Amino acid sequence: MTFEIGLLLAIIILVAVSAVIRLGETALSAVSRTKIHALEQEGSARAELVARLLASPEKLIGAVLIGGTLADILAAGLAAVLAVHVAGGAGLVCAALLLTLVIVIFAEVLPKTYALAYADRVALLVAPFMRVLVATLGPVTQAIELVVRWVLAFTPGKMDDKANILAAREQLRGAIDLRTREGGVARHDAHMLGGVLDLGELQIADIMIHRTKMQTFDAADPPQVILDEVLRSQHTRIPIWKDQPENIVGVLNIKDILGALAASSWDVAKLDIMSFATTPWFVPDTTTLKDQLAQFLKRKAQMALVVDEYGEVQGLITLEDILEEIVGQIADEHDAAESHIRPQADGTVNVDGTVPIRDLNRHMDWDLPDDEATTIAGLVVHEAELIPEPGQVFTFYGYRIEILRRSRNKIAAVRIKRLDTQDAGTASRSSRRLVRTGEAR
Repeated sequence: MTFEIGLLLAIIILVAVSAVIRLGETALSAVSRTKIHALEQEGSARAELVARLLASPEKLIGAVLIGGTLADILAAGLAAVLAVHVAGGAGLVCAALLLTLVIVIFAEVLPKTYALAYADRVALLVAPFMRVLVATLGPVTQAIELVVRWVLAFTPGKMDDKANILAAREQLRGAIDLRTREGGVARHDAHMLGGVLDLGELQIADIMIHRTKMQTFDAADPPQVILDEVLRSQHTRIPIWKDQPENIVGVLNIKDILGALAASSWDVAKLDIMSFATTPWFVPDTTTLKDQLAQFLKRKAQMALVVDEYGEVQGLITLEDILEEIVGQIADEHDAAESHIRPQADGTVNVDGTVPIRDLNRHMDWDLPDDEATTIAGLVVHEAELIPEPGQVFTFYGYRIEILRRSRNKIAAVRIKRLDTQDAGTASRSSRRLVRTGEAR
């Protein structure tokens, strides 16, 4: 009888060990690294232990696999010995079925379910045990780690740092979206966090002020004319050109103009505009917003002129433009009170063609694609493959877009309606026809 009790106790201990291993494995996989890092900064020894375990995933995985498998196999072997000793060969089947049920319930489902529900708490609790397990099975896990690294050497993702960075970014984006849907993060805050993540993906050309909307001065104009235009302008830095508008030769700063006026006893006729105009800073349109922001901070500059691969001026970019990609529209008391996105009572939205797709998506919480075009007008032209006439209607990506106004070769205004699921499904079956030919009213 003592022998049978000893075997039974050994089996129970092995199943318990297997359960703790699965408990620790699941908890360490689901633990909040942010919370663990915060606790580690506060001086928590167990949080530091968890961080060290997570820093060596190969050793942890190897110890879990070896320890869990070894515990299950030993428990199965002892159960077989106990069954044969008690009931002979006929007891093997019953022992196998019973032990399988016990392992599935008490060493797999139950501990993993509990660990998922209380991941942070359980990870801190079992960290010492998991550390002992990793240290005990160290030589074996090191051998496994060598084998794993040898195998990974033949995979394409071995040293793909860019892929790892992108994966981390997508994980952050997914976590933000999830917390937003759950109500843990305000939608405005989610847009700000998403804007920060997008800085490395967007280029200057995606958000720059196009040259057709730039306010510039002619260096040949009399000082009084330039001063009057400066006073009417809403901007503090304005490009100045010579001979032709594309030939930007300087940038005027209102503070410099005031300083020059004071030095000339406020005699406008004595002003030499080019003497205090600063040298323009030209940047390529393919520069990412992240790099451009770093350059703005490094040079302590506020504005740069954007050029294409041929050196032609395409527009300008300011520090405020980049910040608005993060925090949204920044307005002051001098900005004109005009709205380019005008929701209507019938659920449609009137939008100027020059409105960036990203601004519309952020304002309306929509998901229009901005991969192939920057503005709403550009998206319509890209999808329609023509310059549509007023009254034409196009349906794509689950949105119905009606052309309201056209100014020469530019789409001036459109009306957009987001279709519901049923309408979007119907539209998707005929979207290519609508996109190519339009639907005349």
